[in-house]
Amino acid sequence: MRMLDDLNPGDRYAGGPLTLSEPDLLEFAGRFDPQPFHLDPVAAKDSVFGGLAASGWHTAALTMRMIVEGETKLAGGFIGVNIEELSWPQATRPGDVLRVESEILEVRPSTKRPDRGTVRIRTLTGSGEHPNRKCSSGKSLQNSQFLQWLACRRFGWTFLAAKISRKSPNFCNKFCNRKKP
Repeated sequence: MRMLDDLNPGDRYAGGPLTLSEPDLLEFAGRFDPQPFHLDPVAAKDSVFGGLAASGWHTAALTMRMIVEGETKLAGGFIGVNIEELSWPQATRPGDVLRVESEILEVRPSTKRPDRGTVRIRTLTGSGEHPNRKCSSGKSLQNSQFLQWLACRRFGWTFLAAKISRKSPNFCNKFCNRKKP
């Protein structure tokens, strides 16, 4: 599992594939986004989509699943702080095979909490071999950028010793100057 100290700007991680079936699309739409162009193929033909289209929120949920199950593997999970960008350039359709590619844009340790920091990540969701390249269907389905909390590996002996020494100088004299086991 990766921690803040393991990440560098420019690192890339992939996830997927995941195929969206029509029954899954209809079930999600029926429960969470019950609009005609998500639920009814006939009504969807006359919509701006020209056919059945998944809810953008469904695409976002599938993207999250591929991130969590993909190569990134962050310790403590994906704890979102802020969504800075979220767009759906093209509709996700039944039968689309989705993949994600995430890029680490920024890694910043917290100045107030030495046990954690923030990571800025850009994720592209597409249908095809690689989401950020033109693929056979030429589809870029979702672009997102978000900020999240992540634990630091550097949190440990040094930080604990400094914290304890403020409260109990004798403890620090006895234990802090010895080498780590």
